[in-house]
Amino acid sequence: MNGATINIGTGAGNNSDMFGRFRFTAIEAGQYELIVSHIGYKTAIVPVEVKSSLLSTVTINLKKNGLSLAEVKINSKRNSVLNTLGAVDIKLRPVNSSQDVLRIVPGLFIAQHAGGGKAEQIFLRGFDIDHGTDIAISVDGIPVNMVSHAHGQGYADLHFLIPETVEKIAFDKGPYNATKGNLATAAYVDFNTREFLDENMLKAEIGRFNTQRVAGMVKVLNNSTDEKREQLYLASEYNRTDGYFESPQQFRRFNLIGKYNTWWGKQTQLIISASTFDSKWNASGQIPDRAVQSGQIGRFGAIDDTEGGNTSRTNISARFNKQWKSNWKTTDHLFYSRYQFNLYSNFTFFLDDPVNGDMINQREKRNTWGYTTTAARPWQWGGKTANTEFGSGFRYDDVKDIELSKATRKTFYNSIQKGDVKETNVFFWVNQDIDLSDRVSLNASLRYDHFSFRYRDELAGATDFARQSKGIISPKLNFSYTPTPKIKIFLNNGIGFHSNDTRVILDQQARDILPKVIGTDLGFIFKPVKKLIIKTTFWHLYSAQEFVYVGDAGIVEPGGKSRRMGVDLSARYQLNPWLFADFDLNLTRARAIEEAKGEDFIPLAPAITSIGGLTAKTKNGFSASLRYRMIGERPANEDNSIQAQGYLLLDAVVNYRVRQFDFMLSGENLLNRNWREAQFNTESRLRFEAAPVSEIHYTPGTPLFIKGAISFYF
Repeated sequence: MNGATINIGTGAGNNSDMFGRFRFTAIEAGQYELIVSHIGYKTAIVPVEVKSSLLSTVTINLKKNGLSLAEVKINSKRNSVLNTLGAVDIKLRPVNSSQDVLRIVPGLFIAQHAGGGKAEQIFLRGFDIDHGTDIAISVDGIPVNMVSHAHGQGYADLHFLIPETVEKIAFDKGPYNATKGNLATAAYVDFNTREFLDENMLKAEIGRFNTQRVAGMVKVLNNSTDEKREQLYLASEYNRTDGYFESPQQFRRFNLIGKYNTWWGKQTQLIISASTFDSKWNASGQIPDRAVQSGQIGRFGAIDDTEGGNTSRTNISARFNKQWKSNWKTTDHLFYSRYQFNLYSNFTFFLDDPVNGDMINQREKRNTWGYTTTAARPWQWGGKTANTEFGSGFRYDDVKDIELSKATRKTFYNSIQKGDVKETNVFFWVNQDIDLSDRVSLNASLRYDHFSFRYRDELAGATDFARQSKGIISPKLNFSYTPTPKIKIFLNNGIGFHSNDTRVILDQQARDILPKVIGTDLGFIFKPVKKLIIKTTFWHLYSAQEFVYVGDAGIVEPGGKSRRMGVDLSARYQLNPWLFADFDLNLTRARAIEEAKGEDFIPLAPAITSIGGLTAKTKNGFSASLRYRMIGERPANEDNSIQAQGYLLLDAVVNYRVRQFDFMLSGENLLNRNWREAQFNTESRLRFEAAPVSEIHYTPGTPLFIKGAISFYF
């Protein structure tokens, strides 16, 4: 079992690896108790005898049990502080969509503003991340983000992830992990889908606004012997809805994944997976506030309801994990993605073209290949436990006909940008963990990234690719100190880089190709009582430059130097055996450094966000969750004279499982608030206006939305 926490009587702690192995060294001879725990399993207390100068081996099998925060240990050496909370949250929180799984990250907020098919806008740690510029997202090691994308750098469409397949989520904030490079500025999020299904599942959902969804997970092959275990399962979903807008969104999405997993003994694992995804939708777009206030349109109306698009993605992946007799652990991962994107948008209406309107079309086709290899080995250093990891790999994106054009779904007018992109990222890292004592551990690492950017501008008549390349070294140094089994203090320091689009790199303004990002986190996590976990962090991020390629206009915008700092506070409390409470509060100050005071606000950077709720889980199959999410008002322009409205929403989910059936009822926006999901300060002109107007344009958030589901397990 991967990720179990093991403590021994000396006070030392450790975690099991992907092979379920753990190791303690330099233990004096004597009688000890191993305390082995894992969230969702019953803690095992195993007596062991350590003999002088001998290697002792013990095998421990944990039994599944209800969730108990008393099982969570915070003094293990290589257990991420944030992931301690994440492992709790994924057991507690209801997950009904790929949006829900992203919200597991404390402080992360999302907004959808294009009919449900476009990647969500993401906010975290004072960043308007747009669709993925400053957060690295992966599924089973396959990067979700699309670099140098038609809509903008780092575009992360997670809709190919079937939520029922998610088993684990690993994440952390800041540029402190050497295994993460490109895009991992504010955070990284790694989703892992189920390796084995315990049971088959068929599910049907129905909700307001003509919403229907069917999903299933079925074991096709399932063999288990003493020498080998293997399983092949298929998972699929089909989702459709007209949405709550006056013009039906006609959203359709289909997902299919097949995953084969086999173990030879306990030392060798092979995982092969393939998936395909297709989505089509219409959208009503962002609406100007003045049009709603004047009564020209309603809150769920549109100025141009012909927005929308279609996108598809196919992934193939193979991973090989091996535990060698020399005690080295290796992982080799190879993946390929085939991707297509086609989006129609109109943000300014009749600003540039008072006759035909300002509809634009963004499209691309791409092939992405990638490979990563790692090798890790524990060893002894002056009687201290250490672990060394080496890693290297590459990612290559070949993008054909990446285009921004003036076009409607029926008429093409002209291309604004058009060409081919070839972007390569080769990387290496070395990661060193050392337990300086039973209480103090150190992580020192070094990462090197080398980028090659190539772009052929078809509109300029270029036959050759313009080229640019550069490398960057990113050092990290992290400490953790556990003065008592109830308190863990951590200090993370690291240098990363702000990822830039190929078209930004080759623009004359972008002289600093890979501007540095420098971060520090200081915090602690503690358990004052067995069933209460509190975590707080004081953090700071400095960015030397934030160039942005604006895909909607085909231009480059330099953001300049910036500083973000804040406080994150999280708490998880088990009130009784079946009732849990969680709370996250995030306070942030984001400013542009080189601008005059009062004109240095970073547009749409959240200053305060909070989520929390109560969750009940009983032994008789009943569970329920009542949750809130809140984001405060935030500046929509540099002088804060225009603000994006905040909101406070209540959501709820009720489940009841009886035998092989599970019944679910969920509600979003229970108070039926009028709220704005995505908001921008945009200059636009309506058809009969004499002059343009700059004001808030927004996508209205969902009204009260009720959905029911029935699942059958067999």
